[in-house]
Amino acid sequence: MKSFCFRSFPISILGNQPDPVQAILHNFFGYDHFRGFQREVIDHILAGNDALVLMPTGGGKSLCYQIPSLLRGGVGIVVSPLIALMQDQVNALKQNGIRAAFINSSQESHEVGAVIQAVRQGAIDLLYVAPERLLMDHFLDLLSTLPIALFAIDEAHCVSQWGHDFRPHYLGLSLLSERFPQVPRIAVTATADEPTRQEIIQRLQLQEAQLFVAGFDRPNIRYHVVPKNSPKQQLLKFINAEHAGESGIVYCLSRKRVEETAEWLTEQGWNALPYHAGLDKKTRQHHQDRFLREEGVVIVATIAFGMGIDKPDVRFVAHLDLPKNLESYYQETGRAGRDGLSSNAFLTFGMEDIAMLSSFIDQSAAEEAVKKVERRKLNAIIEFCELASCRRQSLMHYFGDQYAQHTCGNCDNCLSPVETWDGLEVAQKALSCVYRTGQRFGAVYLTDVLLGVVNDRIIQFGHKEVSTFGIGKELTRTVWRSVFRQLVGAGYLSVDLVGHNGLRLTEKSRAILRGEIPVRFRKDPVKPVGCTTRRTRKKVAKGTGKPARFKQDKNQALWDALRSMRTQLANEQGIPAYMIFPDRTLEDLVETRPRTLQALGDIYGIGVNKQKKYGQAILKVLTA
Repeated sequence: MKSFCFRSFPISILGNQPDPVQAILHNFFGYDHFRGFQREVIDHILAGNDALVLMPTGGGKSLCYQIPSLLRGGVGIVVSPLIALMQDQVNALKQNGIRAAFINSSQESHEVGAVIQAVRQGAIDLLYVAPERLLMDHFLDLLSTLPIALFAIDEAHCVSQWGHDFRPHYLGLSLLSERFPQVPRIAVTATADEPTRQEIIQRLQLQEAQLFVAGFDRPNIRYHVVPKNSPKQQLLKFINAEHAGESGIVYCLSRKRVEETAEWLTEQGWNALPYHAGLDKKTRQHHQDRFLREEGVVIVATIAFGMGIDKPDVRFVAHLDLPKNLESYYQETGRAGRDGLSSNAFLTFGMEDIAMLSSFIDQSAAEEAVKKVERRKLNAIIEFCELASCRRQSLMHYFGDQYAQHTCGNCDNCLSPVETWDGLEVAQKALSCVYRTGQRFGAVYLTDVLLGVVNDRIIQFGHKEVSTFGIGKELTRTVWRSVFRQLVGAGYLSVDLVGHNGLRLTEKSRAILRGEIPVRFRKDPVKPVGCTTRRTRKKVAKGTGKPARFKQDKNQALWDALRSMRTQLANEQGIPAYMIFPDRTLEDLVETRPRTLQALGDIYGIGVNKQKKYGQAILKVLTA
């Protein structure tokens, strides 16, 4: 067991509560209850032990190291991979009256010096640093002179070379166990399959750490996947129907598509901003700041945007292109609904996505062993898109989590069960056509052959004479496109990247051609659909960002007044509005309408510091 002693807090902070952990939770953070196994992790760290914690985005991982840092003697050192992430977390902690600071490359030398001086004087409870900074010899020498409460390694999946967000400097963090053996370490992440977990344990030398794995389920997120069919129109139909006036993120694979989509959404009346690595740093920062601080902003981005975005009221995440793996998909969709309120994950995918991502893998400079893993991960997300059963169950299974229910009631396949049809004969026709035409043509050309289309290319290649010419006229062009896509997704066809994305038979296809196995295809929707649900959903009135139940009654005026107050307070301090209060706090205020400062202490998210700092302003609005 590693050494530790409790820190002393004044009675004004801990009150009369005999349990200091519960007192910190309520008085600093404004919460009454822990979620999941948060308390177990905190007690484990307080006792001086190491831990690896896997908890879904928005599940409360930060509290697992923030509270022990406040209670153990010394300063808590938090390793964070991004400047934006550490700055946001420090600002949020300061709002709660917690002495937090960061050191990163955005600061001048005198600013770094002031933070170091404050740390030496014991005036900092939590210090956030990038791994590059932590590994500098002079910084390690500084830490050796300080009492350290713990080391927290945030976004621990960044240590994995098999993962979706590898950061080379994370590999050096193993020295913490060697140089500071008496200081407990906690590694936290929201996304790690079994191989990634094992790599985290090995590379960070956490073999003796207790593993805490929460369920990967985000029940407030509804998963919806559709085949590509005018993806921008599909996106517009989706967000107009479900998320008018709300903030969201739209992911695209290429910078060009990001620019085009952002411009197009703006033309359609949405406040949309592009974000990708090709924009200059000042523009990227400006767009990110607007997204964080303004209501109803939609960011259209490549994967360069996202990690470290703690904005809790992102109501939707849409992918206009297929993510490269389920880890990326889960991480990116997890940026929606961090406040626990109803949110959507929307994805469009097509054959061109599969070809492009396969090409990225084959053309990369990675070792063949790495490419093999990446291909397996790509196949897994393709199967996820094509399946006709519960998506949540499939997603949980991928991460080694058991989902007890047969249906989740909150994904497209469960809300609107997918029709399937017997496709053995059709699959045989498709595969035979691939073979008869030389295994070098794409789905569009193959469909022309099956439909008996006579054009210059078919005449040129002599395929009017093959036995499969015209044998598929019973299906439409759209259905044949779906058939080829699903055959690729199931591994019966592969994309030949050496040529021009032609389709080739795989070893698995023999069983279909011989009629040895059944084949069932999912029936694609005839037209794009929204994310309707059997359950009552909190609809949003355009421009208000508020559930429509407030729109037609007296609560709406109070909601608007509280939002206006929150915006004013945030603007005065130059921070995002959600750092003052999240929407859930405003909802509690509208519903309970407390009349005293003491009563404000019972509102979600209002701790002692916010009660003192903003209490009079809140009461003024509530009693107006």
